[in-house]
Amino acid sequence: MSVEFTVYKGSASDGIVQATTNHPLPKGNQVLVKITHSGICGTDEHYKHADMVLGHEGVGIVEQIGESVTDLKVGDVVGWGYIHKVCGKCEECLHGDDQYCPSKEQYGDSNHHQGSFGSRAIWNAEWLYKVPAGLKPEHAAPLMCGGATVFGVIETYNIRPTDRVGVVGIGGLGHMAIQFLAKMGATVVVFSSTESKREEALRLGASEFYPTKGVDKLDVPELDHLIVTASFLPSWQLYFDIVKRRGFIYPLTVAFDNLSIPNMPLVTRGITLQGSIICSRATHKRMLNFAARNKIEPVVELFPLTKSGVEEGMGRLREGKVRYRAVLVA
Repeated sequence: MSVEFTVYKGSASDGIVQATTNHPLPKGNQVLVKITHSGICGTDEHYKHADMVLGHEGVGIVEQIGESVTDLKVGDVVGWGYIHKVCGKCEECLHGDDQYCPSKEQYGDSNHHQGSFGSRAIWNAEWLYKVPAGLKPEHAAPLMCGGATVFGVIETYNIRPTDRVGVVGIGGLGHMAIQFLAKMGATVVVFSSTESKREEALRLGASEFYPTKGVDKLDVPELDHLIVTASFLPSWQLYFDIVKRRGFIYPLTVAFDNLSIPNMPLVTRGITLQGSIICSRATHKRMLNFAARNKIEPVVELFPLTKSGVEEGMGRLREGKVRYRAVLVA
């Protein structure tokens, strides 16, 4: 017995392709999910020319479970993100840092036959997250990758309510980082190229706002942490001068350019440049509960979960017109 579902794939030349996937019914620890919502992430753009099903910010309803599943039941609202499976045996997994498992199955590298751009998917139960009551599915979807990325930094590197935290960029990641940081009580200092997003940044919880276009030096009280979420790598010298000695910088921009930074400020000020990717499963669960409890609501634009909806949503993202996360709705 198998289940058939519709999926939307990338292609080398023909844009988005609608196709059909056949998958055996769930067994063991597997769960069949009927997809109701999917975020569109910048990473999906990287794979738009690949022969694979797109999407990794999925939310849906459990339709069927394998005989070994104990923590989920039919009717539960669940979500999933970038990673699908880990080995559970390596040093990273045993430390609880399973997002760094060298053998992990993740979006783009495995399971090309299914994703969140589709009608259904079948995943292992341990990589599905219950969506808490009170958190709307259209808001939960962007949290599965974008929210997990910024919250992972906040929790893993012990950003505290007493800290001054800079956020570079008010886009898909940045506008969620502002909300998380503000709700936990940190002083949120936002940097954007122009004044156009000042009011929105303050509404989301920013304490201070500074435009950077054409600026050679920032007159800003020093920061304990700086989270870089812009779609491009910034002028690093501008920011090294305002990060405290022994402060931290987190470059979260997904870019394939080499990272070129000023060496002497890094060395003489003892600054840590810290890479980070999404978060562990334990942190992911805490992130969803924190979001539900504190009414974290990503700003979303909705599109139908159809071939034309995928094309329109990805097109607007490509053109930089989405404020701030595109979400597909079945």
